[in-house]
Amino acid sequence: MINAAGHPAVGAAGYAGARSIGRVARPALLELAGVSRTYGEREALAPIDLSLRAKRCVALLGANGSGKSTLLRIACGRDRPTAGTVRLNGSPLSEDDLRARTEIGVVGDTAGYYPDLTVREHLTLVAVAHGGGDRVDELVDTAIEDCRLADHANALPGSLSSGQTQALLLAAVLVRPRKLLVLDEPEQRLDPAARDWLAGVLSTEKAGGTALLIATHHPDLAAAVADRVVVLREGEVIAEGAPDDVLAGEIA
Repeated sequence: MINAAGHPAVGAAGYAGARSIGRVARPALLELAGVSRTYGEREALAPIDLSLRAKRCVALLGANGSGKSTLLRIACGRDRPTAGTVRLNGSPLSEDDLRARTEIGVVGDTAGYYPDLTVREHLTLVAVAHGGGDRVDELVDTAIEDCRLADHANALPGSLSSGQTQALLLAAVLVRPRKLLVLDEPEQRLDPAARDWLAGVLSTEKAGGTALLIATHHPDLAAAVADRVVVLREGEVIAEGAPDDVLAGEIA
């Protein structure tokens, strides 16, 4: 197995059978070692290693129920693995860790917003809550422009289309500090042209130093943004590697 830096990947010692994904020589921003998750007797995620550093993206592909969302929840501290460890910048990460709220931006698979606030008010509240200070107006204006919400800045979220709602959720993570973005199907409810726009936004984030961990059903998004692609099936890694190599094969 070859990692993103072009060197042989080495599995974590003491985790026999764990799959190693994107392991790099220098310290990683996010490090999952031997992580697995079971619910009762059902194994939702088999032991897996994952390493991700700044300016890199790992994309997870797989059918619903393949383990993608489980892996994302563990990676951002919203769920605890049954076994294994999660580290952010070298230190253990848990749901109670303040860093999970100050360094990780998350767009989940369900919409979450303040229904009685306009788009601008919602983004302003998020920016203020995350210490935007004197830059709040600038952050909000930039996010509204980048996420193509300028014509809807004074609209309530309930009046937005599904694609515009998805853009609002993405804008909400762009007005706050972040070292890592964890995105669960960020392309959902977007048409092909909007997915191209999304790929551009995520590529800009990556170039600016943010690490990205995304789950997607669209190989075209993975090809446009990811440095590594991981395919899951029933909690197991069935393929992983460079996008051109993985996406050329059968990923269903």
